[in-house]
Amino acid sequence: MSAPMKCLIAVALCVILVSPLQAQRGIHQTDRYGAIVRGDTTRKAIALVLTGHEFADGGSSVRKTLRAKKVPASFFFTGAFYANPVFSKLIRQLKKDGHYLGAHSNRHLFYADWDNRDSTLVTADEFRQDLIDNYTIMAEYGITHADANYFLPPYEWYNKTIADWTKEMNLTLINFSSGTRSHADYTYPAMGSRYVGSDEIYQSILNYEMLNGMNGFILLIHIGTDPRRTDKLYHQLDKLIDELRAKGYAFKRVDDLLR
Repeated sequence: MSAPMKCLIAVALCVILVSPLQAQRGIHQTDRYGAIVRGDTTRKAIALVLTGHEFADGGSSVRKTLRAKKVPASFFFTGAFYANPVFSKLIRQLKKDGHYLGAHSNRHLFYADWDNRDSTLVTADEFRQDLIDNYTIMAEYGITHADANYFLPPYEWYNKTIADWTKEMNLTLINFSSGTRSHADYTYPAMGSRYVGSDEIYQSILNYEMLNGMNGFILLIHIGTDPRRTDKLYHQLDKLIDELRAKGYAFKRVDDLLR
């Protein structure tokens, strides 16, 4: 076999072997119900996501940290949160700072049964009207449907029906990436075994990163929690950002991570 022919075959084999890896670039990870739960795992980037409904006690602390660290984040609030005059100043500040502001349902509805997830607990009309109401209140802050087409469901709980209804409204359903305990920062001691302390949550994030990496990760915490939880995870946010940056991760808004 001639040298040029060997070279041609080698190039062809290289294309065959490399192409599948390239095809994975930019592909989101979607769960079985149809929500995007992770971005491109070939990119060393993380989206920090914060949700809010009743509480915003961490608002000023979180904003101060994000500004100091120059970290863009994504906030998903319910209509009740947007409509609360106590939170109005914070919302406007977060928007001015350039963070992503999205919808988390209007009344924090419970969409699906915990034990029988396929059992949808709201009608299509209830779902749509509640979400329309959420966006109507967001419009008062100058946030349009086009500005916030990613939707993070209340309780971070949904099923295929909810995903389909979300798509029909030209929105994209997302959820946090599994593997850490970050979303348990809302718990408080009276919950018994369900309570998870902030040090344990913090360590779960570092342990997961060490074992699996967090490329494309959607990391969720809460902007405020019940007063019965005095151990607030958001007080450790600055340290967490520093640790993850030291490991080479860049922080992106969720729309940039999933673009």
